[in-house]
Amino acid sequence: MGVRLPSSLGFPIEYQEIEMDRRRLDRYKRLLLERRGEMSVASADAESPIPVAGGSKGDQIDQANADAEAELQIHLHQTDGRLLRAIEEALARIRNGTFGTCEACRNPISKARLEAVPWTRLCRDCKEREHSK
Repeated sequence: MGVRLPSSLGFPIEYQEIEMDRRRLDRYKRLLLERRGEMSVASADAESPIPVAGGSKGDQIDQANADAEAELQIHLHQTDGRLLRAIEEALARIRNGTFGTCEACRNPISKARLEAVPWTRLCRDCKEREHSK
């Protein structure tokens, strides 16, 4: 049952809480599954996920470069792991019917934000507040 609100055009409009339509929800699910698949392929294609640190081979510059590469690979794996968890959580929110709703303020997340970051759990305002802490 909707609430009647005045329209700027001079006639009443019906206001109803709008659920994300099935077609758009399916599109986000497809985007999330594609991204998850890309991550799986990328990790399977990696020859050595984390290279061995410098060790005693090569000069100090070679060792420093190898150490830096190892640290970078570790950071990338951690980042990929967090992104994969966020994607899985977004897929669970689709199944639970809570996808597209901010977990902090319970308001709808904008379409533009979902298009850019379909695994997001927070609206732009709540995400900005989280970063400013």
